[in-house]
Amino acid sequence: MSSEHHSYSVSMNPSPAEGELSVLFSGEAQPMGLHKIGPAIHDYYLVHTVLSGRGEFIIRDTSYPCVAGDTFVIFPGELFSYQADEREPWSYVWVGFIGRGADDVMSQVGATPHHPVIPGSLNPNIRSYYDKLIGCYDSAALPELANLEAGGWIRLLLQQFGVARKKLEKNHPESTAAIDLVIKQAIQYLTLQYTQPISIEHLSGMLGYHRTHLCKLFKQSTGLSPSQYLLNIRMQRAESLLASSMTIEQVASSVGFGDALYFSKKFRKWRGQSPTEYRKALRTPPKRSKDPYRLN
Repeated sequence: MSSEHHSYSVSMNPSPAEGELSVLFSGEAQPMGLHKIGPAIHDYYLVHTVLSGRGEFIIRDTSYPCVAGDTFVIFPGELFSYQADEREPWSYVWVGFIGRGADDVMSQVGATPHHPVIPGSLNPNIRSYYDKLIGCYDSAALPELANLEAGGWIRLLLQQFGVARKKLEKNHPESTAAIDLVIKQAIQYLTLQYTQPISIEHLSGMLGYHRTHLCKLFKQSTGLSPSQYLLNIRMQRAESLLASSMTIEQVASSVGFGDALYFSKKFRKWRGQSPTEYRKALRTPPKRSKDPYRLN
């Protein structure tokens, strides 16, 4: 046991499996006052749930005081640090994991670098799932079966965090000012980045929202989904570019479409004409109706 801890235990996965989610280790500790980790960067997710006491978690230059019942998430590639309170040092349980499905799962849970703390996320189920994770490798005769068991417990644990996040959102809805700011930021991003491949999933995570929740707020504010709003920006810009001498391929690329045929399909649906037909109509002078009173 480290001299910086009153108690410390960790259970390591001797043979992490490749898959959607793979637990690396899980443990429990009661550090001494002012015990600090970081600044550091991990290449895996590391989730801590505070059992008692208090401490501070810092990510992206933002400090989050955490108390019993709070869960804070360390994200791969993000600089972080955390420190126990001097008078009431926290105790916590933790689990580290990786996997090609980890990003999507955490997005569904609603935990992002902008919203890395889930308050009120400790209940008997969560404590039990941590215990199962900590214990499943200690007596495992076959690592493959232990991986299978741990994969089930980590999913149940993360599901409980998602439930806690939903309860938090329901009990503490965003203020109108906060929502307006987020929508303004989303619109600014779409307006400036429309020439690039844009993932609404990435945009949601960047703003600290689950995709479904952001789309709901965005549509309430603008009447359109983010994808529809982006398409409008692209098509309106395409209309102006079609008046130039650019090729259809160049226009498509300039408004964020790598495939000119797909762009043409979207433009026809938008305008009721293909890009070529629209360009031809722009270049054809409108016919003037004959004035019956004009002398020829």
